[in-house]
Amino acid sequence: MTFMVELAGVSKRFGEVEAVRDLTLSIRQGEIFGLLGPNGAGKTTTIRMLMGLERPTSGTVRIAGLTFREDGAAIRRLIGWVPQAPALRPDRHAAEAGSRP
Repeated sequence: MTFMVELAGVSKRFGEVEAVRDLTLSIRQGEIFGLLGPNGAGKTTTIRMLMGLERPTSGTVRIAGLTFREDGAAIRRLIGWVPQAPALRPDRHAAEAGSRP
């Protein structure tokens, strides 16, 4: 069975705050998965760990069988992300997004 996303015993602490505690889950290739919960439940922190923007305090995150420590560049090529809010200034077009003012 092929898992694209695997978290094993993943926890993340920010000082005294435990944002994620001992999260274990596996998502198969082609499966659609959602994270639901109240504010402060650790959804954003989990997504940030899946994207390699945060390192877990403990546990293992694997994307397509790889860890960011092993091959972060390969993982980044696999990940797509759409933010909730637009990241562009209202006076610019998408084609101008990479250019500086």
